[in-house]
Amino acid sequence: MAPITRRRLLQTAGASTIATIVSGCLGRGASSLDSLTVAYVPIYPNMQHYVMEREGYYDDVPADVTVERFSSGPSVVTAFASGDVDVALFGITPAMVLADRGTQAGVLAANSRNGFRIMGTDEVVDLYEQEGAGVFEGFEEENGRKIRFGTPPDGSVPDIVLRYWIQEALDAGEMDTVIDKSTVPPANAVQTIQSGDIDATIIQEPFATIIGREDGYGELAWSGNVLENHPVTVLFANQQVIDASDIAQALVEQHTAATEFTANSPDAAASHAASVIGSGVSEDLAEAAMESQASDFISDPYTITDQTATMGEFVANVGNIDEPVPTEELFAFEPYDAINA
Repeated sequence: MAPITRRRLLQTAGASTIATIVSGCLGRGASSLDSLTVAYVPIYPNMQHYVMEREGYYDDVPADVTVERFSSGPSVVTAFASGDVDVALFGITPAMVLADRGTQAGVLAANSRNGFRIMGTDEVVDLYEQEGAGVFEGFEEENGRKIRFGTPPDGSVPDIVLRYWIQEALDAGEMDTVIDKSTVPPANAVQTIQSGDIDATIIQEPFATIIGREDGYGELAWSGNVLENHPVTVLFANQQVIDASDIAQALVEQHTAATEFTANSPDAAASHAASVIGSGVSEDLAEAAMESQASDFISDPYTITDQTATMGEFVANVGNIDEPVPTEELFAFEPYDAINA
């Protein structure tokens, strides 16, 4: 049977027809799976994965779990779309992209929220404190050029939050007209701002902590004040996993346990993160980053639905998706509801 997206189904069929077609195509009601592949991107906001792996929580999932590491969200999107990956811990925006393409999958749990700090040189920070939204015009008048911002690619979670800050929170104009933006991977942001190639960046932990420790740099804004409770990363699963209720519920249950472990034993969780992430993330740095406002780890998917919808509008404007994905299509709440009944 040819793939049928949930969006197309909702537009062309009644509820009973939808249930029949989805059940026939996707095997709804399947009792379980023998194995599944969990993909992750090695970034600090995916804290629950590091705890689940190091503390053995995946052993309590009733299937053989294989873990695969990917270098970026787009690479996981490709693997997920091809069926090579069943579950992924990555940004909310890759999840939107997959849903927009018609992939039958859903968000089982939130991983993290409010996870970025907008950092800049003292010159930019001081000017922002004086001028507010006028920082961009003031900087250009003083330096003969726009502020150079380093961020991950267009449509990524930090890119969307930065757009919201500039365009909505500050009402400073279209982002692409008020700053010079260059693509800088998070792990390279510290070196890039220290070398003077950029003046500011929106960055996750633990790299924000590194920049904040350096003389000559400071914080312009925390993303939790820009777009309160915005999602960063999520636990995303294909429909086969969702339909295998024992697997889906076990994943959410162990994810929730990992969130609780992180809250109760932050140093141990940070140590797990450092041991898996590598890339210069030391145990001491990972522990220090736990003190940041941008280290906010959660499981409840309901806490991020409103701001996911807001971010979806911006992701669509950038062109990464055709139109915002409705919450009921992007999230699979049933496993979380089942374990919290």
